[in-house]
Amino acid sequence: MATNPSYGRRDFLKDSVLSTVKAAQELVKQAEGPPAEIPPTPIRNDWLRPPGAVDEYLFLERCTKCNDCVTACPPGAITVHPQDGTPILFADQSPCLLCEDFPCITACGTEALLPIEEINQVRMGIATVSHRLCTAGQGCHACVSKCPTDALAMDFASLHLSVVKEACVGCGMCEMVCKTVNDHVAIRVVPSRQLARMD
Repeated sequence: MATNPSYGRRDFLKDSVLSTVKAAQELVKQAEGPPAEIPPTPIRNDWLRPPGAVDEYLFLERCTKCNDCVTACPPGAITVHPQDGTPILFADQSPCLLCEDFPCITACGTEALLPIEEINQVRMGIATVSHRLCTAGQGCHACVSKCPTDALAMDFASLHLSVVKEACVGCGMCEMVCKTVNDHVAIRVVPSRQLARMD
């Protein structure tokens, strides 16, 4: 086999170095593997339905995802579920302000949201208190003062906050206030659909 007379020692060394670099690069690529995918943000399941919502199975049958209730909500508390597009609220982000005339219900033309005569008939969920995290014993009563239905009370004997379940409508104002004034949220609203499973 004839050799190239112009191919000398310097060319040989240069080619050897290039081959070694390429091999090293391939090894690094194989060791690193494919680029890691960023895991998707988990979907929260602590969302609430708007006031007047019928039972969940019926709500899903009736709701057309028209977003009329979303548009009608004056404070912009109602948003859409990231997966199925149905209307929801997150209490710790923007609670239901229990508007006097419930424009969200008026805007619903499919009876997924039914008329309510007074705020005490709203049943979005029930507030629950973590006494381990609650600072009521240290003098914080912010949630009590903001509750629109007087569903929260302070038991001064035990220095514990209590929830009057019959009066709680699950609007989430307490949760939002707690998040605003404390390092840890001690009061959470359990959505009505989850309460039904717990009964």
